[in-house]
Amino acid sequence: MEPINRDPQLWRQAKARARFKASLFTYFWVNALLWTIWVLTGRGAYPVPWPLWATFFWGIALLANGASVYGWWGQGQQAEREYERLLREKR
Repeated sequence: MEPINRDPQLWRQAKARARFKASLFTYFWVNALLWTIWVLTGRGAYPVPWPLWATFFWGIALLANGASVYGWWGQGQQAEREYERLLREKR
């Protein structure tokens, strides 16, 4: 079998996106399970549902991970600008 020539940077990005999608899938299924348990066990006397904490904080972490993986905060552009600056300095 012939080895595949992959661009290392694109391969890392593809793996990171695949991991993010797997994490997103897990997030939705686990949270669906937590909310189902909460509904089926009488919901408790607290004014705030207990699964809300896991959903909220895990969701914040997942959002930050997605922003990092997909470059929503312009990280890819920043890296490109920094690379160009370093090339100019080297010359």
